[in-house]
Amino acid sequence: MDFENFLYDLKGKLKRPLPGQEAQMVMAPIEIDQSRFNLAAQNDAKRGAVLILFYPDSGDIHFPLIRRSTYEGVHSGQVALPGGKKEKEDADLFTTAIREASEEIGIDRNKVTIIGSLTEVYIPVSNFKVLPVLGYYTAKPIFIPDYEEVEEIIIANIQMFNNSAKHKITEIQIAENFSIRAPYFDVDHRKIWGATAMMLGELMVVLNS
Repeated sequence: MDFENFLYDLKGKLKRPLPGQEAQMVMAPIEIDQSRFNLAAQNDAKRGAVLILFYPDSGDIHFPLIRRSTYEGVHSGQVALPGGKKEKEDADLFTTAIREASEEIGIDRNKVTIIGSLTEVYIPVSNFKVLPVLGYYTAKPIFIPDYEEVEEIIIANIQMFNNSAKHKITEIQIAENFSIRAPYFDVDHRKIWGATAMMLGELMVVLNS
């Protein structure tokens, strides 16, 4: 699809009610903690945002993912969308998403146009409530990763997520003696699961509606 037509179509679809929890559940871990959808349990959650940054390249529509660096934390080494915690100086979560993406993957924040957002996802293990923000660049960005936070930048083609062969289920090792079964998107043999998969699952429902 032509990039301008893609954006026009997406903007129109974002004016409708979002599919929300029903769409998120499709890619949620099978042994899901239902507190993820308990609003009362989210009252003291930290706030954060991630950026789904669309851009055109070679006739296709892409967006960047990151593989987080190894560190002492629950999200170490995971594939995710660029983003992070809301800071006091951030005017809103849209600002958070752009600032964090700029810091992590080196994009020019002044070239990002925001077009909307998806449904917030609560992540019980880290007590974060995260807003997926949708934006775009009019041309392919120059990415400069911050290697303290980002092990690598992974370029995803939007069509990958419509390919049923890329939708799989596996055992995910959470801790030394604990694993869960979870659906995931297979992107170049990298597993996109958990909250990131739930966000992208809702995105695909929106795009295909």
